[in-house]
Amino acid sequence: MAFSRDDISMGRRTPEHVAARLEELILEGVFRPGQLLPSERRLCERLGVSRASLREGLRILRSKAIINTRQGHGSTVASLLPMHQQSPLMHLFNDHPRTLFDLLEVRALLEGESAYLAARRGTSMDRVLITRRYREMAAYAAASPDELEVEHLARLDHAFHLAISQASHNPVLVHTLQSLTDLLLSSVFASVKHLYHRPGPREMINQQHARLHESVVSGDAEQARQIALEHLTSISELLRELEAEHDRLERSAMRLEQWQ
Repeated sequence: MAFSRDDISMGRRTPEHVAARLEELILEGVFRPGQLLPSERRLCERLGVSRASLREGLRILRSKAIINTRQGHGSTVASLLPMHQQSPLMHLFNDHPRTLFDLLEVRALLEGESAYLAARRGTSMDRVLITRRYREMAAYAAASPDELEVEHLARLDHAFHLAISQASHNPVLVHTLQSLTDLLLSSVFASVKHLYHRPGPREMINQQHARLHESVVSGDAEQARQIALEHLTSISELLRELEAEHDRLERSAMRLEQWQ
């Protein structure tokens, strides 16, 4: 766990300071939404606090709905920007699928800045993680299209882009992108299924991922921003083309039925 040895300095080990430090770790992405927090013993060791202070600090976080605790299961980080199925945005998204293109447009803008900042601010450890996530995704994407599991590939893709956003070291940007990606995941599965089974789009996406990885880890911020924008914009354009093709086929089928 990547805590500093001076996580909570001497004289600042009250429950309030324990809670504040845990909040910082959550904002910094060390602990992510849905992630199970380490054991009390582990947290006490790394933060240098007593179990009593830690437990009271966790109680403070629970009162703020920042963590959720289940008896016998530990504490998990809550969703910081909840996008649950009953939210107004989810209703609009489900009832009006074209919202997907609006979300992709916003995500492209944010991911462009995310890649730019990651290339400028990313540490050596960030670059190791980005490379690890890229290689996992690239290795799986190289498999035969018939062997690809859509959901698994989409999650590997998600993990790669998440690693880049975390390297931006901008917590607000990270959590905003996370919320958008979570909202899009169900549609991303369908998109990957359609695009990755077509040689042209599959090759284009794989090349864009390779170029994005290279530009970020090499520190070419402007290039990273441009490739990230190009990547999301081209996916949106491909999906629009697929939608238009589906509409044309549907109209043709309706015309044909009139003569049967």
